[in-house]
Amino acid sequence: MPTDQPNAGHASRPLIVRLCNYVGDVILSVPALRLLEANGYELQLYGKGWAASLLAGEGWPCVVRAGSFGERVGQLRQLKKDCQRSDPGFQARANILLMPNSFSSAFESWRAGLKPAGFARDGRSLLLNRQLPSSNRLHALEGFWDLARAFINGAQQPPVEIDLKLPSISQARADQLLSDQGIAAGFICIVPFAAGLVDKQDKKWPGFAELSRHLLAQGHVLVICPGPGEEAAARTEYPGAYQLTGLDLPTYAALLKRAALVIANDTGPAHLAAAAGAPLLSLLGPTQAGQWLPWGAAVDFVQGPGQSWPDLASVLAAVKKKLAGQAV
Repeated sequence: MPTDQPNAGHASRPLIVRLCNYVGDVILSVPALRLLEANGYELQLYGKGWAASLLAGEGWPCVVRAGSFGERVGQLRQLKKDCQRSDPGFQARANILLMPNSFSSAFESWRAGLKPAGFARDGRSLLLNRQLPSSNRLHALEGFWDLARAFINGAQQPPVEIDLKLPSISQARADQLLSDQGIAAGFICIVPFAAGLVDKQDKKWPGFAELSRHLLAQGHVLVICPGPGEEAAARTEYPGAYQLTGLDLPTYAALLKRAALVIANDTGPAHLAAAAGAPLLSLLGPTQAGQWLPWGAAVDFVQGPGQSWPDLASVLAAVKKKLAGQAV
């Protein structure tokens, strides 16, 4: 048996997990994290500031990564010391699992005196204490799952749903917010914003404003939850929608869970909606659906031929089907 497998001789079996840098990636890694925990590992997460809030319902502690390289190395060294206190055998095995494939994540871990495990990519093979066989499956969730499965030497298959756990207070806050605004059941939440590019192409479907006008004319109630820096555009481009701002990620997820439908670009909130179990219609253009489509049984998507943007008529037809409970 490999030395880094849990056994009954340890009261505690800590494992540091370096999380990815994007909301969608971290959401897609949740099943893999649960798999590690189910196999006896006490997770010590290390990631962005929002990750602690996003995963609060799961109960995993999360250290927020510092800004500079030196500070991050110091944080990891302290984590190593803390883990050694609870498990004297911590340094006898691979003790930090790298969810990102980056060189920097491996170098920081190695520099801190940890023993990183991960896929041997991005020229980091020599820094890894344990090189795990790369996944040959396309979807990102399956890639994270295969990483964890290789680490534990398991053969399980990923779940159909993520079913992100949310703090009860987050659902209460979301419900109170909807009540205060007079927003009844049956509303549609639109997510027209998206940061970043795919193959140098914008990830924002250009027909969202026109779609919103059609939906409002049909009598639908629209809700939009712009993030920091998106508020002005939301007011200008979607004046008929209820604007709810300043939500933390668990409260946002809880609000999405109450929607009759979420319509979203390829962005973190789309993955958040799917993970919360909300009915989701994902609008895709240059994005490769097989790799990045939000994960869940209530997810459908519309995409034009050759990974182009769908036209408005196709989206409206898909919305109608989705609201009727039909597969798109």
